[in-house]
Formats: sequence, C-alpha cells, structure tokens
Amino acid sequence: MNARRSAGILLYRLRGGRVEVLLAHPGGPFFGRADAGNWSIPKGEPSPDEVDMQVTARREFEEETGHRVPAGTLLDLGTVRQKGGKVVYAWAAEGDLDPEKATSNTFSFEWPPFSGRVKTYPEIDRVEWFAPDEARRRIKEAQAPLLDRLEAALSSGSKRAETPDADADPR
Repeated sequence: MNARRSAGILLYRLRGGRVEVLLAHPGGPFFGRADAGNWSIPKGEPSPDEVDMQVTARREFEEETGHRVPAGTLLDLGTVRQKGGKVVYAWAAEGDLDPEKATSNTFSFEWPPFSGRVKTYPEIDRVEWFAPDEARRRIKEAQAPLLDRLEAALSSGSKRAETPDADADPR
C-alpha cells in the first residue's frame, strides 16, 4: 500500500535580521482555538493527475492562503512522516503575506454527527507569523524538522537544505 502524501510551502521572511515562518491553523470544529501541536505548513494532497509534488505544494499554498507562492527558487526541505504515516514533501520560499488578507478554500460535512445538518468550514481558519522557537511549540511535532532544516540552510547560506527522506533508514 502506498503511503498518503501531501506537499506544502513553508513561507519565511526576515525581520530585523531574524527569521519568521508562516504557519496555518486547521479550520473546522475539531481544533477550535487549540494551538500547541495543531499548526502546520500550508499543504495538501496531490490531485490524481499530479505527479510533481512541487506543483501540488504551490497549488495548495494558494488554495489555503489565497496568495500565490512568491516567484523564485524554492528551497527543498525534503520530507517528513507524520504520526498517521502521511509523507509530507516541503519547500521553503521567502516572501511576505498579510495574515489578515489570507483566505482559504472550504469543505463541507455533517456536523454535529448524525444531525442531518451540513456545515461549511474554511480548510485553514487563520495563518500567523512566528519566530522559530514559537513555531516549534505550535507546529505538528512531525513537521518540526522542517523548521530545523530551514534554519540550517539559511545560516549556512545554502541554496539547498539537507533533505533526509522520510522513508530513509536512519542507520
């Protein structure tokens, strides 16, 4: 069986010589305002005809923020495997975005369960900028290495971060 996959963009900006990253909080009734461990990079699953995960990452970023990925080369952050087994492909892009102007696509489903009422929710209810330490407290634990890889790439001046594969044997 193939593992589920998703792809996303970790947008970053430099403010006063310090890096900040843009994270997204999931919408819907399950997460409420809960913060710790619930935030993510804007990401999503490929459509059946998409084979280039970078295309998926760009499309999902736009769908979840209402903004295009800034022009320029993307920094490959590699993959991580989330708790449920989903493999996340990630790239970083330098840019800026006003969280107040971000808009997300929506999804609909029956809520509360067995009520017969279908409600529509934003896929992402908000995005915010965070310094890396605060981002580590909020992001899904499995995605935290993406922050480490971004910081390592920026501190080394590298155009390419180390990109360990989520399926790689650590031995």
